[in-house]
Amino acid sequence: MDKIDRSLIRHLRKNARASLSELAARSGVTRATVRARMARLEASGEVVGYQVTLKGDIAPDPVRGLMMLGVEGRGAERITRQLTGMSEVRAVHSTNGRWDLIVEIGAHSLEALDGVLSHIRRLDGVSTSETNLLLATRAR
Repeated sequence: MDKIDRSLIRHLRKNARASLSELAARSGVTRATVRARMARLEASGEVVGYQVTLKGDIAPDPVRGLMMLGVEGRGAERITRQLTGMSEVRAVHSTNGRWDLIVEIGAHSLEALDGVLSHIRRLDGVSTSETNLLLATRAR
C-alpha cells in the first residue's frame, strides 16, 4: 500500500459513501486512478467491504495520546511526511524546546495505539520519544 492508497482509505474511513470524484479531489488524483486503486484494493482483499456507521455506534478515537519525538539531524520534514500518511495520526506539530515534533494519535484500542507507537519509533531518524495518554478532555 502506498501514499495514494492510504489517502483513499483515510478518506473512506471518514465517509464510506464518498464518490469517486470526491475521493479523487481529496487525494489529488484522477477518477480513473481512484477507480483502479479501489478495484485493486478490493481484489487483493485489503478492502473487504463498506458499511454505514451511525453516530451512536462509535466513540471517535477512544484511545488518544500525544507522542513527543526527538529527530536526528534534519529529518523532521521527511518524518512529518511519513507520519501524516498514517491513518491514526490526527496532527503533527513542529515545536521548540526538548522535542522536535508532537504527534496527536487516535486509535480504537490500547493494542492498536501500541502498534502505532512501535511503528513510529522504528522510523529512520527518530532518536527518542515520550508518549502521554490523554485521559480526559475538558473544552473551554
